[in-house]
Amino acid sequence: MTDAASDAAREKAANSDLLILVDEGDEVLGYDTKARCHNGAGILHRAFSIFIFNEEGKLLLQKRSEHKRLWGGFWSNTCCSHPRKGEEIIEAAGRRLQEELGCSTTVQFLYKFVYQARFGEAGSEYELCSVLVGKSDSKPEADPAEIAEFRYVGLDELDQELERSPGNFTPWFKMEWKRLRSEFAAELG
Repeated sequence: MTDAASDAAREKAANSDLLILVDEGDEVLGYDTKARCHNGAGILHRAFSIFIFNEEGKLLLQKRSEHKRLWGGFWSNTCCSHPRKGEEIIEAAGRRLQEELGCSTTVQFLYKFVYQARFGEAGSEYELCSVLVGKSDSKPEADPAEIAEFRYVGLDELDQELERSPGNFTPWFKMEWKRLRSEFAAELG
């Protein structure tokens, strides 16, 4: 199987994963495919965003692969994804860190929030997102189907970059970073 065929098969399988539909109080309402959860205005479902810092206190950022349906080519937090049917957030976070970056570390839950963001005609994110933080100095091995680039950035440097070029970043990352910096400074880096 060629790399392109392999990527297409993996994307098709990922889009058929059953995600957990919830209300704003995080009560489970049912399950639906990833693809349908992101169509149109989206269907509210569980998600998570992980922020991994190294020992120097720098944040590992990823530039999403251009092949991603939503916000391909945009910079975002270390890893973000969804728990599947029957999977807890922390378990799913460990799975996705391994799949996307080839690393594992302990993560800590900080908060969760609901957001909705439309990406033109491609679809929307409509998620009850748990924000998690962790530390790791392991060298990432990025899955190119998920991540185009990665880099470590200092917190103040990132603040300046977000102020200069906010359009380079995913909408959820900008919301999360603002709250992390204002309410959870002690947990960063």
